[in-house]
Amino acid sequence: MINHLLSSKQMANFIAFGYLRFDNIVPFSLCKDCLDEIRQFDGYLTVGRPFEEIWPLGTALGKTFRLPRIKGIIHSLVGPDPLYDHHGPHLTKAGELKGPDTHQDSVSDFRENYFDIQLSLFVEETPHEIGGTFFIPGTQFRNVRTSEIDVYQHMRGKISVVCPAGTIFVWNARVWHGARSNHTKLSRYMYKLRLNPTRPQIGQFDTSDLTDPAIDNILRTRHGWEGGEYNQELFHRLKLWYYVSGQQQSRS
Repeated sequence: MINHLLSSKQMANFIAFGYLRFDNIVPFSLCKDCLDEIRQFDGYLTVGRPFEEIWPLGTALGKTFRLPRIKGIIHSLVGPDPLYDHHGPHLTKAGELKGPDTHQDSVSDFRENYFDIQLSLFVEETPHEIGGTFFIPGTQFRNVRTSEIDVYQHMRGKISVVCPAGTIFVWNARVWHGARSNHTKLSRYMYKLRLNPTRPQIGQFDTSDLTDPAIDNILRTRHGWEGGEYNQELFHRLKLWYYVSGQQQSRS
């Protein structure tokens, strides 16, 4: 039995914003061991294999992604038995300056009502000046060529990661994002893991609060960048919400 499932309100936030944030979800002592492993990254595992079968046991990172709360998050979003896609450390060196870097990882993913997730693990405290990852909330429904958006720097609604050690962001793999400049004398690591679903992502989360009236307001969030196409963005959110919550058939 999987515990610590996401609530319906959390799932609604994931659909409206494209990501969820969990501060201090990884114990500090485990973060230190993870950082040692991240610095020794030795390549990818077998792409497309069951995640649980190939993810290394007896490692700090293995322990991290098997923490009960994190397993609950993964199950809620991609369901049981997800597939491993890829993983790896993202390093921004001390004093490294970044130019325009807005991009989307899933530019050729056209599946209907399916999404991959990516988990970004920040094992050290990430203050603003060290240049944490940035996200453009709600952009996961805008499939584009990266060359079309890589010059975007100051979109409305943009958020930059500033967080304590042990924080995980879990996000729809299509969200626009990028790295920021590091204005410190310390290197910054972000560790990313991508997982694919193996079955329909319907009702995998805790639906006990499915009728909470707050959900409607969450799904209707305006991020600011949508402009005159807000209704189109809202349509995509509602379509995915009715699907993952198992309400699609009742509305057809």
